[in-house]
Amino acid sequence: MQKKTSPSRKKPNAKQLLWLNQGLSQAGGKLPLFDELGQQYDSKLIHACINHGWAELWFKNPLKSDWLVCKLTDPGREVCDQ
Repeated sequence: MQKKTSPSRKKPNAKQLLWLNQGLSQAGGKLPLFDELGQQYDSKLIHACINHGWAELWFKNPLKSDWLVCKLTDPGREVCDQ
């Protein structure tokens, strides 16, 4: 797992905000792996959100180690509410 970073004061871009908002209605703030067309979200988008402190890795999937299973953080919820 990556080290935690302090939350960023920067605002997410439109794609990041779309991804983060989807965690608001999910149990535990779980963020989706795939978009509405069934395409896997870009790992660069996910890593950017993690690096800004808006999302965090939840657990590693032993069957799909390349999947980034994440959940929304409190700072992530705050940027969604702005």
